[in-house]
Formats: sequence, structure tokens, C-alpha cells
Amino acid sequence: MIGRLLLWDVDGTLVWADDLGADVFDAALEMATGRRPTVEVRMSGKTDPEIVAEYLAAMGIQGRGLVDEVLRHSESLLAEHAAAGRLAADGAACPGVEDLLALLAEEPRVVSTLLTGNIEANAIVKVAAFGLERWFDPSVGAYGSDATDRNLLVPVALRRMAEQRGVALAPADAWVIGDTPRDLACARAGGARCLLVATGRYGVDELAALEPDAVLDDLRDGPAVVKLLTGDL
Repeated sequence: MIGRLLLWDVDGTLVWADDLGADVFDAALEMATGRRPTVEVRMSGKTDPEIVAEYLAAMGIQGRGLVDEVLRHSESLLAEHAAAGRLAADGAACPGVEDLLALLAEEPRVVSTLLTGNIEANAIVKVAAFGLERWFDPSVGAYGSDATDRNLLVPVALRRMAEQRGVALAPADAWVIGDTPRDLACARAGGARCLLVATGRYGVDELAALEPDAVLDDLRDGPAVVKLLTGDL
């Protein structure tokens, strides 16, 4: 019987996409507005709609539907990069991720899915570029395409578990696994537990100071991470 939902962030937690994500946003903004941004927006932990809105505000551009248009362009551009092999060539899976996901897949009481600021299509393209998609049930995930505010995403995933899998889980039955303070804020807002991993832009000491339920340098000790995430099942 399923008793645990693992909600995985993508960028910095599962994979590194190098600077390709920023390049895609720049190109998508230019396609939608005719202007390439000259500013940089800090992306870590934010949703794609939030990032695009910040770019447009910094560029002094307003217009109904522009955020959605930029996101549509980003989806097609990222898919093109992935199909050409550039995503896999320029990025990598984070240390220990594939082995850990394989271990978790052996536990029938656990479901792994994605909880990410990426829109759904881009999230799936990114994990698929590194052969990780087979470990996830994306139908019960929660994405930047579901809400601009990341703090609303844990309830989305729990609702989808009930609707798609017929499994009603309490928020405390879910873990958010991420690499930024925003992942922790999302988990806390949704009543879930949180494991932060220092494989993104934040160091382990910075993350530990936030007092998540657990913090690790990386995910290379697969058996220990499995024990942590499934320990009270």
C-alpha cells in the first residue's frame, strides 16, 4: 500500500542544465517581444511564470498573455535543444540520483514524482534528457504550469494522488526534495517534510541554517537516503 509521496525538484536537485535554461528564456523572450533581455533574473527555486514575469517587468514590457506566449516558446525551444542532444551534452544528472531513484523504485509503498517551478513539458524534457523519466509518475506531479506561486504546489500533488491513483495521503506523508530555500518554503506551506541537498547554488551550511527536516551534501549514499525518506513507513 502506498504510504509515501516523494516530490522531486528538477534543476539543481536531479539535473544540472548549465546555462541552457537562461539561454532558452532569453530566446523565448526575444521571440515574443522582439527584444532580447539585457538583465539577469535569479532563477533558483522560482516558477517559470514567475521568472518570465520578472523579466518582462525588468524590461518595462506589459501585455496580456505575454507570459504564456514566452512559456510556449520556451517549451518548443527546450524540446529542440533536447532533440539535438545539447541538453544532455551541456548538462548532467546530479551525483547519485540515478542509483537512488532505482533503489526507491524497489519500494512499492513509495511514489516518486516531480514538484518543480518548471512548466510540466519542460520538466519532463529535462529529466528525460538524462534517462531519469522512467522513475517518475508525472501525472501526480505539480509544476509551474499549475501555479505561479510555488507554495501552492504540494496540495496539487496530493490532490492528484487521490484523483489519479486513488490514494489519499496526508501532507506529512510527502517529502519535498530540493536544493533551495524556496523548496523548503514550499514544503512548509503544504505541510510536507523537506530534504535539502547542496547540489545547487546553496552550500550545505546555508541550507542547514534553514532547519529543514534533513540536509545532505548530495544523494550519493543511496541506502541512507532511502532509509531517511521511508523510515517510518
